[in-house]
Amino acid sequence: MATRRSSASALRTLEQIPGLLVERVLPGAARAGAKVIAVEAKTLLGGKRADGGGGSKVLIADAVKVRGRKRGGLIIARVLLDGPGAYVGRWLEYGTDPHFISVDPAYRDGMTARRINKRVKGGDTALHATLMINGRPVGTTVYHPGAAAHPFLRPALDTKQAEAVAAAQAYIKSRVTRAGIVGSDGGSNE
Repeated sequence: MATRRSSASALRTLEQIPGLLVERVLPGAARAGAKVIAVEAKTLLGGKRADGGGGSKVLIADAVKVRGRKRGGLIIARVLLDGPGAYVGRWLEYGTDPHFISVDPAYRDGMTARRINKRVKGGDTALHATLMINGRPVGTTVYHPGAAAHPFLRPALDTKQAEAVAAAQAYIKSRVTRAGIVGSDGGSNE
């Protein structure tokens, strides 16, 4: 038996659609797009490893995560580094400036490592000579020359942006049908 909706019922249903989209569909669509970027970032990292707890080696790619949240009307999905190996991922993405890792108290003249790094960056060449002079060790002071950046997050976004948008659109199309909004978004994070 066919039923007929009144215009008031149809109007009420139409008024609920924006809220249902925001609650049930758009968070999943944002995560679907972010997952495409995360997969590419993991691919760009390859098999690079970092020291984990207890002397073990961990894959830095395992630290790439997708997190979603709602903040003041915005739906945000982020690709971020979290967990073992995340600290190395940040250094790979942006590189490092030359710096002292630790400073032997006998050679720092009361300066902190931060101050010594500022002086070295400012051009104080005398501080560079505190590592080893004519084979004479100067203690535990280690000067690191820095490391070049090997970005993987930004290139992942640049190369997979269109695919991420397509994944979000596909997610929305699979949830919004003529019958209404299908399923509910579980809000799970990867």
